[in-house]
Amino acid sequence: MKDAVGREINYLRISVTDRCNFRCLYCMPEKGIEPKSHPDILRFEEIIEFVKAVAPLGISRVRVTGGEPLVRKGVVEFVRQLRALDGIKDISMTTNGSMLASVAEDLKKAGLDRVNISLDSLKPERFHKITRWGRLKDVLDGIEAALEADLTPVKINCVAIRGFNDDEIEDFINLTRNHPIYIRFIELMPLGETVWGTDHYLSAEEIKAEIKEELLPASAPAGAGPAVYYRVAGAIGAVGFITPISRHFCNACNRMRLTADGKLKPCLESDLELDVKTALREKRGEEELRRIFMEALSKKPVCHHMVPESGAGYLRRMWQIGG
Repeated sequence: MKDAVGREINYLRISVTDRCNFRCLYCMPEKGIEPKSHPDILRFEEIIEFVKAVAPLGISRVRVTGGEPLVRKGVVEFVRQLRALDGIKDISMTTNGSMLASVAEDLKKAGLDRVNISLDSLKPERFHKITRWGRLKDVLDGIEAALEADLTPVKINCVAIRGFNDDEIEDFINLTRNHPIYIRFIELMPLGETVWGTDHYLSAEEIKAEIKEELLPASAPAGAGPAVYYRVAGAIGAVGFITPISRHFCNACNRMRLTADGKLKPCLESDLELDVKTALREKRGEEELRRIFMEALSKKPVCHHMVPESGAGYLRRMWQIGG
């Protein structure tokens, strides 16, 4: 299945909630958000119905996101239902990891293949500052549990921020030496709160310049997405760089996004959304769901236009979209 410019689209990111147990500085307001009411959020059964309808179009990969997906009750059973769908070959999850330790094994048994864990500091006090509510130990326990449960490759997503965590780049690199962990440094995107201005933006090339050792090209792990990977000599894991600002990768974009409140988004940055929830609630059937999907596909932008100072006018923030 290809979009209007010939990109192969096989990947659906599904936000199952707009709620989160953290209040990260670059993402959510400290006071939190006015959560969507229960009727506003798609039921798991409705999401399954949608995925079942669009899988025959070529969707074979699914990523479960939030907010924080593990705050929603029933997510393990939801993963099990996704795994049972014909055509779905790969299921992953993006999580902050704080609730992962107790459910990692259950998620693996349900059919989850791997996890991406957001972690922006390895210093307990700094971690608490950036998350406002979080404990570093909970996330480290979640990473360990993911490795033990074979939710691999385990990828750590670190948003690099000048003047905040740029002195920890070597510490993150060191995690790859003796553990099968893939650290991914992500450029700060203007899709959340505006606590940090453009002077805190750090490009991938600037991050690389902070790494003292030679970076050797490395093969990409499963579900690599837009990251470009390297390895330091002798390391078990690898380090990747995701460059939504300095080097757009829109030409290789293979994804669509379903928000928790039932909107289909062809692009992370674009405000364009198509209503899926109404079709589901009105029982319009699989053909109508596929028609909406194909309409969204036809309207997928050629590229986004994010730069460090953009973002103020977006109708949705990252936690509302699902990343």
